[in-house]
Amino acid sequence: MPSLDVTLPHWAYWVGLIVFPLVAMVLARRPRTGPSKYTNALGYFILVTGGMLGLHRFYLRSLMGLAFIPVFILILISNSNGQEARSVLSDASNVVRQAERTLERETGRIEAAEADLPKMRADLAEAEEGTFAKRRAEKNIARAEQRLSDGRERIAQATEDLKTATPALEVAGDNLAFWNKVGAYALYVLLAAMLVDAVLMPGLVRRANQNLPEEEPESEAEKALRELEEAENVEDSSHVSTGWTGWIDRTSLMAGEFVSYWAVIAVFVYYFEVISRYVFGSPTNWAHEAMYLMFGMQYLIAGSYAMLTEAHVRVDIFYAPLSRPKRAWADLFTSIFFFIFAFTLLFTGYKFALDANAVATGNGVISEWARGNIGFGEMLGSMSLAQWTDPNIRWGEISFNEWEIPLWPMKWVMVIGGLLLVLQGISKLAQDVRAIVKGA
Repeated sequence: MPSLDVTLPHWAYWVGLIVFPLVAMVLARRPRTGPSKYTNALGYFILVTGGMLGLHRFYLRSLMGLAFIPVFILILISNSNGQEARSVLSDASNVVRQAERTLERETGRIEAAEADLPKMRADLAEAEEGTFAKRRAEKNIARAEQRLSDGRERIAQATEDLKTATPALEVAGDNLAFWNKVGAYALYVLLAAMLVDAVLMPGLVRRANQNLPEEEPESEAEKALRELEEAENVEDSSHVSTGWTGWIDRTSLMAGEFVSYWAVIAVFVYYFEVISRYVFGSPTNWAHEAMYLMFGMQYLIAGSYAMLTEAHVRVDIFYAPLSRPKRAWADLFTSIFFFIFAFTLLFTGYKFALDANAVATGNGVISEWARGNIGFGEMLGSMSLAQWTDPNIRWGEISFNEWEIPLWPMKWVMVIGGLLLVLQGISKLAQDVRAIVKGA
């Protein structure tokens, strides 16, 4: 079975986290005109991401997608049986290797003991009765005979193990080769089918669009249901306030929308991890770490969005019945505790970020600035292309696993998240003051 050894470059990770949400936000704002149709772009996208399961065929309403599923299941069965055969092969190889070493070691020891035994017996015969030399010679002979007995037992056991494990080793090797061949052929069949469908895609899309039913006018019941759903789904933009606080609310709104698309990235990354692990037998060393770091950053940045849209969990049994001015007074009181938390997050995050840049392994100008060796202006003036492209330059803390992703950017995201939270708290405080003044 061919392997799939792909390690995500660090620059691709950061570019993906920035570019993908921007593109998604632009596409989400495109006006939709006319009835929905199948498109080549989406067809090829599904072909690349889920073609092994025939999802592109199901997208185009073609039952030929069912032909992909048995082949894919055969790959999974081949990998499962191959892993089992590999485990048996490894165990048998260890037994054979240990038995061969035992035979080699004990054979030499027995030969040496048998060669020394006649001299020991001669020394015993020459020693006088009751002397120390006599007792020592007797002990030497007893130890030599014990070594011979133990060695012969080990040789017998090793010979038996070798006799049992050698056929198992051959069978496991044949099974592993067989299932690897079956999995590889099944994979080649899937790739060939996907390649054929890639060529046929424009025609398949055109045929699927031709089979689309004519769009029927919306019934009264469907219209009433749609209006009800629209009334229940309050747009996030309705939470944006007027005046100077509006730009803070819009910033929080944009930040929340930006990081929400990271969840889509996680779907693709974990899908790639599953395919790599169970189809190609090549688990990645970066997917899990990349995603839990991403979700940590998402949680921090989305805090201001949750506060703006009131999406956080709150027990409001006493709060909800209050009038707007009274709720504003309650919010003013509780804002004391909020700002304690928000400013603690901001300043603690800033300290963590500086410490992450100031680690001893950092040899870039940013690390020098974080350690206090150069000023901020000197740091900016020392920036060059080499600081960004030289792989030997590190700006701070990195992870300890094989991927070695820089961790200091995540620490600075704590600062960004804390700053957004403080700004949103200021916006909420200003709106509460307005509500109190208007209510008075």
